[in-house]
Amino acid sequence: MDKNFRVEVISRTPNPQQTIYAAMRQDYIEGFAYDRLGMGTHIDCCVDAKTGLQYDEKEAGDEVVKQLLNGNRGHYGPLEHPQIVINCGWLPHSTMQQIRTHRVGVSFDVQSFRYTGWRLVSVAEGKRSAEDVFYLRPVGNYRDRTGKAYQYSEVERAVDLQYCVTACELYRNKINAGFSEEHARGLIPFDVRQHWVMSANVRSLMHLLDLRWKADAQLECQQLCHLIWPHFKSWVPEVAEWYEKNRAKKAKLAP
Repeated sequence: MDKNFRVEVISRTPNPQQTIYAAMRQDYIEGFAYDRLGMGTHIDCCVDAKTGLQYDEKEAGDEVVKQLLNGNRGHYGPLEHPQIVINCGWLPHSTMQQIRTHRVGVSFDVQSFRYTGWRLVSVAEGKRSAEDVFYLRPVGNYRDRTGKAYQYSEVERAVDLQYCVTACELYRNKINAGFSEEHARGLIPFDVRQHWVMSANVRSLMHLLDLRWKADAQLECQQLCHLIWPHFKSWVPEVAEWYEKNRAKKAKLAP
């Protein structure tokens, strides 16, 4: 994996599994869930007024797995309430394109090269490494989508990296000549590194993992999902445990 790839959590719904549990219970109780489950401003546990049972975050997660997820019943609506916001960084533009395709319930704010082109100028001026601004796959053996094998050599990679430097020089020349950033950015090599903020709910994040963590997904997308996974697992551990056993990397139809 590229050493620069990075994923950090900006914010997330506290007590997400209790939130899912409350939404699930509201589906089939006559009363008002907030009152019936004893939910306050700071949730230490849900108290089911009908049964008297108290559910902490783990126990609520266990109930969600038992009542919603086991058996693949397909009742995923309550999973849409808790939200997580993550910052993804130094990933190639092609990964951004793949991640935002075939997704539902995920929102993005992506770094714009109308306003953030000075990185390119710094490469042209020798102040920054092209590797910090552009992504090239490591030297090695690869296969295309039909299974045909090929090799990416040191020599080829060096030529490609120099191409990135040359493109930065052309970009700088355009900017110095008075061209607008949105005009000059047409010269930028495709896999420039980008940062973005992405928000998702529990269901939509699992949907994204279903699509982009499977074995035939773009390599860099798989690596992004690998970086997202620990944050998801620490946030909703019981739901994540169920997902890991039943869906992770299995290329199942996303819910």
